[in-house]
Amino acid sequence: MTATPDLDTFRHASPDAQPASPDLLRAVFRQHAAGVAVITAQGGSGPVGFTATSLSSVSAEPPIVSFGIGVGASSWPAISESDHVGIHILGEHQQDLAATFARSGADRFGAPTRWRKGPEDVPVLDDVLAWLVCRVVTRVPAGDHRIVLAEVVLGDPSGAGRPLLYHQGRFNGLRD
Repeated sequence: MTATPDLDTFRHASPDAQPASPDLLRAVFRQHAAGVAVITAQGGSGPVGFTATSLSSVSAEPPIVSFGIGVGASSWPAISESDHVGIHILGEHQQDLAATFARSGADRFGAPTRWRKGPEDVPVLDDVLAWLVCRVVTRVPAGDHRIVLAEVVLGDPSGAGRPLLYHQGRFNGLRD
């Protein structure tokens, strides 16, 4: 059996180590390149949506995905009550769209955003690499966020282009 060194011992071996904090988590995840998605839903007063980098495939059988959303986000009230959500994988040509859906107070569905009402009244964005319409299965409390688990109902993976990534606090294209 091996002993795990205590934190003080580890800090001496790694002088840049920091105690857990929101700033530490943000700094570490700036080093993690993530794909960029926009999550949409139909709210009581119209469509809502937000940019997410927390999208994950959870299960292939049945097909289930997850994403996180802060409970203070403007889209949370609609997401918290929606039976269905849209998930859109953005291409590198959509940095402006990603920024619009990430910006607080933006008119996310006004021009130049192009979208249509899709199945289950879910807003579906045009010109994305791929999209899914999903049925919300559950919402799991996770600190100041909720993890939404949603089962895929239908989708379209046929968009053209390369994925948009988020890294070091910026939207980037994929490099070879």
